[in-house]
Amino acid sequence: MAMSNSASLPAAGRIRVEIDGPIATLVIDNPARRNALNFAMWQQLGDALDQLESDSTVRCIVVRGEGGKAFASGADISEFDAMRSSPEAVNTYNLACERAMDRLSEIAKPTIAMIEGFCVGGGMALAVSCDIRIAAMDARFAIPAAKLGVGYDYPGISRLVSIVGPSRAKEIFFTARLFEAAEVRDMNLINTLVAPGALAATVAETAALIAGNAPLTIAAIKLAVTTATAEPGTRDLAACHAAELACFQSEDYAEGRKAFAEKRKPVFRGK
Repeated sequence: MAMSNSASLPAAGRIRVEIDGPIATLVIDNPARRNALNFAMWQQLGDALDQLESDSTVRCIVVRGEGGKAFASGADISEFDAMRSSPEAVNTYNLACERAMDRLSEIAKPTIAMIEGFCVGGGMALAVSCDIRIAAMDARFAIPAAKLGVGYDYPGISRLVSIVGPSRAKEIFFTARLFEAAEVRDMNLINTLVAPGALAATVAETAALIAGNAPLTIAAIKLAVTTATAEPGTRDLAACHAAELACFQSEDYAEGRKAFAEKRKPVFRGK
C-alpha cells in the first residue's frame, strides 16, 4: 500500500493513513501500548477523517490497529493525571475524542472496523462508530469505565444502544468485563466473525465490494440510516430526500442503467 500523512508524525503513537486505490486505511499505530490513543492521536484521527472526506478518490475507509495484538485499548491512561485531572482539561480531552468519534460516525464514506486482539474502552467506541465491524474469533471486547470511575459521553452510549439494545449496553457497562468475540456477535455488535488468518482477506474483499458500488447511493443510504437512528426532533428528512433525488439526477445513475443494458460492470465516478 502507498502511505500518506505519516512522514511528519512521531515514530510512536500516531495515526497512519494508507491509500490503496479507492480504499483508505486508518492505522492506530501504538503497539507498545496495545494501540492506546493519546491526546495527539485523537486529534490526528479527526484531522485524517477531514482529509479523507474531501478526497473524492476514496470510496471506503478501513480502521485497524497495528501489530495484531489489539485494535485499540482505549485512551492512554498514562496521560490522565496531566491531561484529564481538572474540569477544563477533561473538557479539552473529551472534545478531541468526541470530534474523532463524530467524524468517524458521520463521514459520508462507508467505514469498516477490522478488529483483532483487544478492543477496549475508547477502542470499542471507535469500532461502534464504524458502519461495519469485522472481527477475528480471538478478539476481546470491553468498556471498563466503571472500573476506572470515569464518565462516558452520551453519544457513545447512544451508538452502542442503537446496535445492541438497552439491556445489553447496560450489561457491557455495568459489568465492565471482557467479552469474547462470539458473545458480542450474539449481541449484533459484530457483522462478521472469521478465523484470525482470514481477517485481512475478508476485510479487503468487503472493502473492494463496497468501493465498486455507487458512492452517491451509499452516502444517501448511510445518511438515511443515521437519520433513522437519530434522536426524534433532530432528524433531517429533507436532507435524506435531497440525497435520494441527487442519485437519480447523477451521471452514475445513467451509467448504472447503461451498464445493465449492456450486461457489463458499471464504472461509477461519484458524480
